[in-house]
Amino acid sequence: MSPDVMIFLIVLGSAAVIAIVAFLIYLYLKPRLKHDDKPTEEQILHEEMDRVLQPIEDEETAKAVEEYKDEEE
Repeated sequence: MSPDVMIFLIVLGSAAVIAIVAFLIYLYLKPRLKHDDKPTEEQILHEEMDRVLQPIEDEETAKAVEEYKDEEE
């Protein structure tokens, strides 16, 4: 065999080994990637609304807000 063919086979073999190792790592980590607890958009929305909106503690202000809501309807 000529040296050019040997170099080509070595490079091709190295690429194949790297591809097989990468595929095996992907297969091993795939179940872990699916179980990653990412919050849904609804959960994010509820958390943000709870963070931003504060309950009205003053009774007079609460009554005024309720009256305003009733007037709108």
